[in-house]
Amino acid sequence: MDQKVLHPISSILEGEIIVPGDKSISHRAIIFGALAHGVTKITHFLDGEDCMRTIHAFQAMGVPIEKNKNNVIIKGAGMDALQEPLVPIDLGNSGTTARLLLGVLAGLPFHVTLFGDESLTKRPMDRVAIPLKRMGAKLDGREAGKYLPLAVRGGALQSITFEPVVKSAQVKSAILLAGLLATGTTKVIEKTTTRNHTENMLQAFGGKISVDGTKITVEGNQKLTGTDIQVPGDISSAAFFLVAAAIVPGSHVTIRDVGLNDTRTGIITVLEQMGVEIEVIEERHIGGETIGSITVRASSIKGIEIGGDIIPRMIDEIPIVALLATQANGKTIIRDAEELRFKETDRIATVVNTLKALGASICATDDGMIIEGNTQLTGATVDSHGDHRIGMMIAIASLITKEKVTLTNPSCINISYPTFFEDISKILN
Repeated sequence: MDQKVLHPISSILEGEIIVPGDKSISHRAIIFGALAHGVTKITHFLDGEDCMRTIHAFQAMGVPIEKNKNNVIIKGAGMDALQEPLVPIDLGNSGTTARLLLGVLAGLPFHVTLFGDESLTKRPMDRVAIPLKRMGAKLDGREAGKYLPLAVRGGALQSITFEPVVKSAQVKSAILLAGLLATGTTKVIEKTTTRNHTENMLQAFGGKISVDGTKITVEGNQKLTGTDIQVPGDISSAAFFLVAAAIVPGSHVTIRDVGLNDTRTGIITVLEQMGVEIEVIEERHIGGETIGSITVRASSIKGIEIGGDIIPRMIDEIPIVALLATQANGKTIIRDAEELRFKETDRIATVVNTLKALGASICATDDGMIIEGNTQLTGATVDSHGDHRIGMMIAIASLITKEKVTLTNPSCINISYPTFFEDISKILN
């Protein structure tokens, strides 16, 4: 059985690390580089399983992509140069690849079949398929296109005005990508602003896009130009070390060159509200994204209520915030996070059951969870359930448990953070 035995530490965490490149930005850099004319050079690319699925998908469509560790070179020849894949495309566990790729394929004159692993096959795709069908795409799959495998017959698309029901950057981005291949002007009107990496990157590739509050407008039939992209460190990955430093007494950790996009920094706001001593330094702007370094010191933590518009800005960080809340003074309530039920696992249920197994006082609600703080965690054998963020949450929890923790299925962490355990070792003192 794939497992890793993790022991609590008696030392502090101290030092500096650089986390892997942002997963969301890495995916989008490949997509736009493949659609653009000319050479695109990507540095600090996330060399993880999910992002490799995006590379393989465009290689299957004839795009020359060369990768050397964290550096990628794409020799794009424009959208018209893409070729129909000879075989079905395996998306593995990557929901981002699935949904964004659907937006691209909808406007291409190809017949393509997409499939994924057991987990991805359970994740809803109709939130993308329904608006794409409105634009003229032909998609067919299980339950009328709700689930993979999906067959796509792309072709001429018409622009639409779309108001997503779900607060999802993946859904928004899929429609914007389809809009690039459509006739006319496509508008997406969000209820709440979601992460805006697609909008930023489209501009970096010379595209034209208008953002007016929560209304995003893109013209069809644009020509994109290859460019250089430096991928910032992933704040979702950094969050695990921010929390580790906050809960291990005496710790002091700095994470260098992290992405500080306003639509992603909800984790920093929440940590500040919970009383964590956190400082952002060395802010600068590169390629339309804000980058900086974050320092955290061990702190006295208090429970708070987390909900509303901040949730889309920290949706992937909620598992590690739930762990932080087990060490806070008082109660923490997380609400408005029903989207967690449609991730790699039902993350509400998985987080609650996992932390309960480790001795936490926590219960699930329909759209979140309630955590009673200041709890001593115990050892146990717990499963990641193939969810990389659950696996990393368990590993950070093991730093402060009374007994050892046995983590089963730890290899899923490679999806977003292949050097995770190495980086923990770097800051152990």
